[in-house]
Amino acid sequence: MKRTVYSDDHEAYRDSVRQFLVRHFEPRADDVRADKALPRDFWLEAGKHDLLGLEVPAEYTGADAGDYRFNAVLIEELAKANAALASSVSIHCDVVAPYLVRLTTDAQKKRWLPGVCSGEILTAIGMTEPGGGSDLAALKTTAVRDGDHWALSGAKTFITNGYSADLVVIAARTSPEKKAKGITLFGVETSLPGFERGRKLDKVGQDEADTAELFLDNVRVTDADVIGELDRGFIHMMSFLPQERLGCAVANLAHAAQILVETIEYCRERKAFGQSIGTFQHNKFLIADLVTQIEVTQAYVDRCVEAHVAGELTSVDAAKAKWWTADVQNRVIDHCVQLYGGYGYMNEYRVARAWRDARVTRIWAGSNEIMMELIGRDLGF
Repeated sequence: MKRTVYSDDHEAYRDSVRQFLVRHFEPRADDVRADKALPRDFWLEAGKHDLLGLEVPAEYTGADAGDYRFNAVLIEELAKANAALASSVSIHCDVVAPYLVRLTTDAQKKRWLPGVCSGEILTAIGMTEPGGGSDLAALKTTAVRDGDHWALSGAKTFITNGYSADLVVIAARTSPEKKAKGITLFGVETSLPGFERGRKLDKVGQDEADTAELFLDNVRVTDADVIGELDRGFIHMMSFLPQERLGCAVANLAHAAQILVETIEYCRERKAFGQSIGTFQHNKFLIADLVTQIEVTQAYVDRCVEAHVAGELTSVDAAKAKWWTADVQNRVIDHCVQLYGGYGYMNEYRVARAWRDARVTRIWAGSNEIMMELIGRDLGF
């Protein structure tokens, strides 16, 4: 069915993103995978092409798009090219950027946003901790007042862009006695003494994404580094999670849809017993099922995008989109691997790498089990 969520302007932007990826990502995809990180010159080129500052006001050199649908188009095209590419770039421009735009002072905006837009300041967000997982309220990183400074100590893990980031939004406990109501966000520049990174983590998939552990040992910052209100960090994080989870849903579905398109073409070309493998009844019925799952799910995700543009997307609906698309993505790509046969298990084939890349989407940004817990609570259970 024809999608109606995007206008001609959005589709023109989609074309420009595709052209950017053809020139600046696809020729070096193998090198990026080997290096386990996007090189800085990629980020700088992305900045020149207005990919990194869609939500940033023009006065801070942003694109000031004022329409989340441009974010969604960008995420779709990134995910079609590579799942890890979508996660790395969207963390920077779709997850961290809103914190810096909506919660910071004018001085902080001038200090950080131009570099975020240009790619000179690469960002990450430090929520997840060892042993903490999806339970953000239980974080152990502390920020202790010491005269005119705050001393931050603790550890974060599974941090996308963590190995290369110049600025990390760190969630730390400032009032331990208040539990979830005693968390504050800080903008921590990674050049500060006491900030250290672990190795690039060796993941099952998403090889292209720079993912690391972060360690803070008495890192000293000031009130000028506090993002948002003191002790309201948990509330701030909860308010931004629906957009993060919607971005995950957009990426999940675009990734699966692209791999399915490539698999259908493979099933037309691959012959067995004298005919294309797609013509066998089982395969034909399976492909019909997969295409329908993608298109029906797309209708819901598009509706969520429209709701978010209108300021009406609830955290529960975002949770539904996140967990459902992750499940659909994994089911569809698993079937695609099967349709490729033995070649589907070879890393040189995109479908094999996509299969590995997809598995984490049922875990990150709040596990699927947590998403269903949120939905269940909303139903009164």
